[in-house]
Amino acid sequence: MKLLFLIGDTAVGKMTVGRELMKITDLRLFHNHMTIEPVLEVFGHFHTRAILRMRDVVFEEFAASDGYGLIFTLMWAFDIQSDWNYVEHIKGIFLQKAPDTTFYYVELIAPQSVRLERNATENRLRHKSSKRDLEDSRRRLIEDDTQHRFVSLEGEIPFENYLRLENTDLPPQLAAQRIKEAFDL
Repeated sequence: MKLLFLIGDTAVGKMTVGRELMKITDLRLFHNHMTIEPVLEVFGHFHTRAILRMRDVVFEEFAASDGYGLIFTLMWAFDIQSDWNYVEHIKGIFLQKAPDTTFYYVELIAPQSVRLERNATENRLRHKSSKRDLEDSRRRLIEDDTQHRFVSLEGEIPFENYLRLENTDLPPQLAAQRIKEAFDL
């Protein structure tokens, strides 16, 4: 079993690169908005506990399956210990159900100006209804950037199988190909 954490700041391209990676590997994509959007629809607001419980069900069932592996996208605030703990929580679910799981970490990086452009792309808005209020989405992106650090410091990520990709000018297909080759997926 393989679990690839595809991490990065808002609108850096996690879902898009994940889709491309899924096309060229046997990995399946579970992007974070697959739980966020339905919870927002049902509750009318961001209900963290419901989102996390839904994710845990998917992780538990996938880890117990005979699937090749999973790509999970997330924003990781490196300055918040609970985000580090959450990654370890997910890994624990996989290790309990599939002790031979190999973990991979890919960090996508692009400057805020590029992410603000990507924040309004047709693909993003089609798959993430919560981003369709462009003014609010733009405000939240900028606010997130000022409140937390979503780009790791040099050497901060201590795990094996880590790749950092600056994807400002890197097409998603090429980013996916680099990931596949880096980890022989």
